[in-house]
Amino acid sequence: MHDADFKIVVIGGSAGSFSVVSNILAAINPDFKIPIVLSLHRLKHLRSGLVEGLSLKSLIKVVEPNDKDKLMPNTVYLAPANYHLFIELDGTVALSTEEAFNHSRPSIDYTLSSAAYVYREKTLGILLTGANKDGAQGIKDIADKNGYTIVQDPLTADIDTMPKAALRLFTPNEVISPKQIVQFLNSLPI
Repeated sequence: MHDADFKIVVIGGSAGSFSVVSNILAAINPDFKIPIVLSLHRLKHLRSGLVEGLSLKSLIKVVEPNDKDKLMPNTVYLAPANYHLFIELDGTVALSTEEAFNHSRPSIDYTLSSAAYVYREKTLGILLTGANKDGAQGIKDIADKNGYTIVQDPLTADIDTMPKAALRLFTPNEVISPKQIVQFLNSLPI
């Protein structure tokens, strides 16, 4: 267990991650105060439905942020379709339509790396199931800034490409199942 007072939780995922994230949000303590930022690969032409789907199960408010929105406690922020989401030094969100990175927009790497840069050791990064390597460098960047890193156990992933890519780059603090991720989050002080 980590004794840091986390200021942000950033979660990245791709293929198979919607159900994992839904289950995490359905089981998390409703008083969970740390802002959660989700960078999930999604179809760029489908602009709605994901927030609504997550909101049906989530015990915490789920929103798609606007550019320059301030991160607030007890809120889940989902990177909008076809936008990169960066965390700024002042604790706000920056949305960008620059070129896709690792064939993705939103890029998980961009979101996780920007959180690492801003919050350093106060960052909790979680990388889930996915079909490409986007997110592997971002979660390593969190580790490099002494943040706490969790990678979904590839044996529990629908598609293990993303967690395995991360595990080839570095050794995270935890390699655990989605159920254990929920237990970890619920063990944090609120």
